[in-house]
Amino acid sequence: MSTQYVYRFGNGATEGRKEMRTLLGGKGANLAEMSAIGLPVPPGFTVTTEACQYYSTHDHQWPEGLESQVHSGLDHIENALGRKLGDPHRPLLVSVRSGAAQSMPGMMDTVLNLGLNDEVVEGLARESGNTRFAYDAYRRFIDMFGGVVMGVHHDHFEKALHDMKVSKGFTDDLQLDADDLKQLVQEFKAIYEDKTGHPFPTDPQLQLRHSINAVFGSWDSERALKYRRINQITGLLGTAVNVQAMVYGNMGSTSGTGVCFTRNPSTGERELYGEYLTNAQGEDVVAGIRTPKPIAEMAAEFPESHTELVQLTSELERHYRNMQDIEFTIQDGKLYILQTRNGKRTGRAALRCAVDFVHEGLTDEVAAVRDLVEPGHLDQLLHPGFKDESAYKDKVLASGLPASPGAAVGQVVFTADEAESWALDGKKIILVRIETSPEDVGGMDAAQGILTSRGGMTSHAAVVARGWGKPCVAGCGDVAIDYKTKTFHANGTTVSEGDWISINGSSGEVILGQQELVAAQLSDDFATFMEWTDQVRSIGVRTNADTPEDAAKAVEFGAEGIGLCRTEHMFFEGDRIQAVREMILAPTEEARTAALAKLLPYQREDFRGIFKAMDGKPVTIRLLDPPLHEFLPHDETGKRDMAEHMAVDVSEVKKKVAELAEFNPMLGHRGCRLGVTYPEITAMQTRAILEAALRCQTEGVEAIPEIMVPLIGTVEEFVNQKQIIHDTAEQVFAETGNRVEYLVGTMIEVPRAALTADEVAKEADFFSFGTNDLTQMCFGYSRDDAGKFLPAYVEHRILENDPFQILDQRGVGQLVRMGTERGRGSNANLKVGICGEHGGDPSSVAFCYRLGMDYVSCSPFRVPIARLAAAQAHLAAQ
Repeated sequence: MSTQYVYRFGNGATEGRKEMRTLLGGKGANLAEMSAIGLPVPPGFTVTTEACQYYSTHDHQWPEGLESQVHSGLDHIENALGRKLGDPHRPLLVSVRSGAAQSMPGMMDTVLNLGLNDEVVEGLARESGNTRFAYDAYRRFIDMFGGVVMGVHHDHFEKALHDMKVSKGFTDDLQLDADDLKQLVQEFKAIYEDKTGHPFPTDPQLQLRHSINAVFGSWDSERALKYRRINQITGLLGTAVNVQAMVYGNMGSTSGTGVCFTRNPSTGERELYGEYLTNAQGEDVVAGIRTPKPIAEMAAEFPESHTELVQLTSELERHYRNMQDIEFTIQDGKLYILQTRNGKRTGRAALRCAVDFVHEGLTDEVAAVRDLVEPGHLDQLLHPGFKDESAYKDKVLASGLPASPGAAVGQVVFTADEAESWALDGKKIILVRIETSPEDVGGMDAAQGILTSRGGMTSHAAVVARGWGKPCVAGCGDVAIDYKTKTFHANGTTVSEGDWISINGSSGEVILGQQELVAAQLSDDFATFMEWTDQVRSIGVRTNADTPEDAAKAVEFGAEGIGLCRTEHMFFEGDRIQAVREMILAPTEEARTAALAKLLPYQREDFRGIFKAMDGKPVTIRLLDPPLHEFLPHDETGKRDMAEHMAVDVSEVKKKVAELAEFNPMLGHRGCRLGVTYPEITAMQTRAILEAALRCQTEGVEAIPEIMVPLIGTVEEFVNQKQIIHDTAEQVFAETGNRVEYLVGTMIEVPRAALTADEVAKEADFFSFGTNDLTQMCFGYSRDDAGKFLPAYVEHRILENDPFQILDQRGVGQLVRMGTERGRGSNANLKVGICGEHGGDPSSVAFCYRLGMDYVSCSPFRVPIARLAAAQAHLAAQ
């Protein structure tokens, strides 16, 4: 039996449903679903993602059977409407649109009005009685087909349109009459032939095949690849292709087109939110070519269609149990729904929608956690705002649409390439464009915020910025941009490339200069939603924190303990560095011990503060990890200052610096190796930890210390350090007459430790996987230098992701799996966690959940993300 590559929808012959997203793409699955439940959807068919995958991997050839199935799909549309593609008497025009399983706004290609040629356009004019409409559709088709299928840049057609308007003294496309558009069609055809070397194709069947190929090909376009890389979209087969009968929003004043959301995508407020244009096609709304009207005004201009739209959008929201993003067209007073999908929204809106949906009875708490909020939404909530919005009112340059909330400050750049380049240099930038396009996504990702002079609340810039949680001001008509001079002018002020501006994506204000930012405030919806996630998840979430302040912030965000407290960070504060350097210069163990005694009170107070902040929660403290040379000065001035402070000759300092220098310090004298050669360091830190815990006990604070030995490769190293810890503990307990429970475990970050985890686990109370160093040693990459080549590795698909950001589950992950399974095989009570940066990455959290880890640990501001990711991992396994 041959593979089915084409699925029909509409006119009682729907073959797909919403659950078939992987095969039909999100758009195709939803078109089928809407048709099946009786919504006014023009008939069509969907070519599957499997066909796209075949095309991509078989030298751009169609799989066997696809051509005949496309003809059958076209027959379905023609029979449903009594029209025929290419027939000038009963003309059928179709749209050809992309649609992957995961929404990628604007990343792939669309062709509208396919089927027009010189004969058909005359037939369309006769049948509609509207010659202007027919030729407006024709010039749009030539423009789209030329750009999408043949690579003729839109600017060539746009210039011809602009020149015609200027020659006639017009400012709006709608001022052009039928004769103007006929002339424009001839100019467009001449541009097409000049740029491609052959005439515009007149065979509609050929137009259709080429357009399907173009949509297939757009899956592997640079912009689509970059978008998937930025958004970490992997594992999809390709894009589906949706071929659908055209309905026309550009037939005159009784027609229009628009985009709307069932809730406000910035705030989550329950309101129909969107925009529309009269006498326009859908691309006009999202492309920012004309500034659209708010959807509320549609009630006066199209009262019946507006009432029906409100009813249908409410029905779709109930059916999908999610906020919907809907495209619609009104043709001569009749409403059609062309697309629905789960609407992209800000973090604030996502939380409000989730809580409101539960309270309104549209969904339950578990489904809200699973479906309505993404981990990235919580990250957005932590974005800053302006400290004092009243302070800059006299510096507002212009105001546009508040397209994506939040505040951003940066230096102005005018191209996506410059944005990426400047960001790589560590600069904070604001990308300023007349309007953004899919080619700009790299620069948009690199920018702190986005400002456009054209476009509305559903423009490309607005949709992408909201999806990424980046502040955006769109449609700021007072901003006149000059790409050639790299400047923009706003109400008498000129701003040049590199100048600082601030934007308020919540109010639409553009402000001259740098405004002070403050952290975001969390809402009651946040607290409510996070309670639901904690009811679902089964894996613990701790934090990486080195100070009482960080620990307190993490508890505020829901941390259940500290998974990594790095003691070396404490050594750099104030005068402590001098005691550390005195210890390093000490010629004998007695001298080192005397120097360490000066550090003991500092360390004890540090740990006491952290224990108090984490009252009743476990605190895992890693013993000294970095090599000693990191605490020494390496410049001449610093060496002289150190020698003077230590009252030694500068030559002695230089000698010690040279002595401690290493060719590869990351693999050198660090971690437990320091503790083995200088046991007094381990003893001092252990004493500080336990004395602090005992002090807390007397103050009514429950301290739960877990002492972690870093960088072991052999069980013997661990046993050596554990013995020092236990001996020191007994000394402390004898001196104080009190005891405190404590654990001794190790960080698994050397591959050999993972391979011999069964031996280590017999001695250890817990394992904590340090996946930063484990990744470094597994790949043989230097974390500090890998940035020079990892972007190229990801771009060329040598690696799916940067392994220092997302855990390499196939390689490093197998060491983690092996270490966990072998460790628990010899110690059933072994506690296992992860404390590298991967502890806050959702896919890595899911991996840890599947391994049965006890907890993940991440930076304080990633704790809410890890909590949600853990809950969603649990639900995905059900």
